Formats: sequence, C-alpha cells, structure tokens
Amino acid sequence: MTSSSTMLRLIGVAAFASMASMRICDPMLVALSSEFQVTTGDASAVIAAFAVAYGVLQLFYGPLGDRLGKLRVIVSATFACALFSAVTALAPTLPVLVASRAFMGAAAAGIIPLSMAWIGDSVAYEQRQETLARLMVATVSGMMAGQWFGGFAVEALGWRWAFAVLSVLFLTAATMLLRQVRVAQASAAMSGEGAGAPAPFSLRAYLATTGRLLRMPRVRWVLAIVAVEGALGFGTMAFVPARMVDGFGLSASAAGGVMVLYGVGGLVYSLMARRWLALLGEKGLALLGALMIGTGLLLLAWAPLVHLAVVGCFLAGLGFYMLHNTLQVQATQMAPEARGTAVTLFACLLFLGQSLGVLAVAASVDRGWIAQVFSIAAAGVVVLGVLVSRRVQGRVVAVTA
Repeated sequence: MTSSSTMLRLIGVAAFASMASMRICDPMLVALSSEFQVTTGDASAVIAAFAVAYGVLQLFYGPLGDRLGKLRVIVSATFACALFSAVTALAPTLPVLVASRAFMGAAAAGIIPLSMAWIGDSVAYEQRQETLARLMVATVSGMMAGQWFGGFAVEALGWRWAFAVLSVLFLTAATMLLRQVRVAQASAAMSGEGAGAPAPFSLRAYLATTGRLLRMPRVRWVLAIVAVEGALGFGTMAFVPARMVDGFGLSASAAGGVMVLYGVGGLVYSLMARRWLALLGEKGLALLGALMIGTGLLLLAWAPLVHLAVVGCFLAGLGFYMLHNTLQVQATQMAPEARGTAVTLFACLLFLGQSLGVLAVAASVDRGWIAQVFSIAAAGVVVLGVLVSRRVQGRVVAVTA
C-alpha cells in the first residue's frame, strides 16, 4: 500500500467520525425535547448550532490549511473533536448541550473540506471524482453509523454514551493519522523533498484572496448553488427521523435505522460512481440526482404507508449524492491556485445553507407543516438540478476494469 493510499484511508477514518458526529443528533430530537421539556423544533438547535459553527469556521480553516498544511490542520481538528465530544457527553442542560455541539462543529469543520482540498492537490482531475467518491464512502458510512447509533443509544444506553463513543473514535483516528503524517514527513526529509517553513498567516492576503475568489463568476455560481442545496437537502434530512416517529409511530432506533437507508443510497452511488459517470456524464448525474431527491421527499411527505416512506429515504440519499458529488468536483476546480480557501468557502456556504434550512423546517415541524415544506423542497431541488445540469461539463470518463 502506498503512502498516499494509506493517508487517504486514515483521512477516511477521521471523515467517518466527523460525519457521524454531524448526524448523530438527528434521531435524538424527540428524546431531547422530552428530557429538557422543549419542543422538537427547539431541540433542533443542537443540529443548527453544529451546522452554523461548521460553516463559519470554514473561513478560518481554508487559509490555515493553505499556509500550515492541510494534513497538519486535519490532525489538530480531529484531536479537538475528541475533546469536545467528551465535553458534550457531560452537558447538564440544553443550552450547554447546544454550546458544546457548536464547539464540536467548529472543530469538525477542519476535517472533510480540507480532505477534499488535499485530494484536489494530490489527484489529477480525471481521477478526482472517483477519489472523492471513495472519500464519500467514508463520510456516508459515518452518516449512516451516526444516525443509527444515535437512535440506538437513546433507547439502549442513553444519549450521552453516543458522544462518549464518538470521543474515543476521534482520538483513535487522530492518533493513527498523526503517526502516518510523521512517517510521511520523515520520508520527505530524508529524500530532500521538505517544503520548508510554512508561510506566516496574513489577514490582508487572506481577505484579498477571498475577495478575488468572490469576484469570479464561476465561484459565485457554485457557492450560491451549494447554499441552496444545503438548505433544501440537508435542512430537510435532519427532520426525517422526527417525521418517521411522529408520522408513522416508529421508535427512535427504528427511525435511525430508516435514515441509514439515506446513507445506503449514498453508499450505492459512491461504489458505482465511476460507471455512472461514464454512462450519464456530469450533466446526467446532476439532473437524475435532483429528480430522485424530489421523488424521495414527496414520498416522505405524503406516503400513506411506512414502506413507501422508506423507499423515499433511499431515493433521496442516492439522488443527493449524485448531485452533491458533481458539485464537489466543481468546487475543487473552481480556483486551483487557492484550492484550500475555495473548497472551504464551498463547505461554508453548504452548511450555512443547511443551518437556515434546519431553522425553517423547525418552525414547520412545530406548526404541523412538515409535509408541505418537504414538498416545496422537492420542487426546489428539481429546479436546482436543471440549473446545475446546464452549467457543468458534459464530461464522460471511460471505465476500465
């Protein structure tokens, strides 16, 4: 196994834990609202706080990764996640829980986006979508594990144990990754390939770079599209477990299990990404993905039987990752000369969009409008898919055995 492939696998472990931490509260909302005597919408602040911090801190991690080294920042962020996960497990009140979740989001922000940027630096464009899809296997698996384990912990262990387990997972990932980074640095030093001391951070240079990126039409288009995608896709997804509990009478663990199918859809895409890209091209992936999301959301909103809602969850997951992986590739290519900053701006808008979507859907949950909001999101995603399919390249990659 080469050093780069080993590094990618270890980054995948950190990404797995990061996505698990992001989604682990989804099936907990009903239980948290009961324990802290608040509405489900109020309890959803634990999701919104994570998303806001995750998005805003991208503006910090982007230039930090460009100047200090992406791998170094990923390792530090993973260690910080281990610390804040432990703090979250001990939170005595809902405000403290929300604050600790915000710190978790701030720390986790330095993992997946900089991993994407590292792949953008290390992998040629022709292999980049396939490599990003491999990283997506780890992130989707983490999402599935987080959603299932969050529901399982509520019923079998207590929700605090979910964050204790996450803390151990983050600590293990950080330790393994740090060891590999040191091996790579030692190897580079022996071969005379060291990069020298990192450049000092300059706020003026960072602001100038960010301003230059935002003046580029392609960058503005990608950022606007991903913000809307985050609001319509991630914002609604956070309330699917609550929909399954309130609408179909499922338990928290069963609702978390249904949400695993969202991740299964993403995993199916990740494993088949290269062949589907060759068959459909980027345009076809974006359009078909949006249609699947729309269909899935409509089934989740209006299906009279739980079995149809389960199918909708799978379709929404498969479609979301078709569309989102296409946008990820655009993000890695929209400004190659400042890829770390560009990709983390992409993630910033994605999760700020998610936080706004969560807040909007939270209001609908407390008023009984969740089906209507899911329907509006379905229509919006289809429009989004049409726009994306008109702008991306029609590239088709040959499939090899």
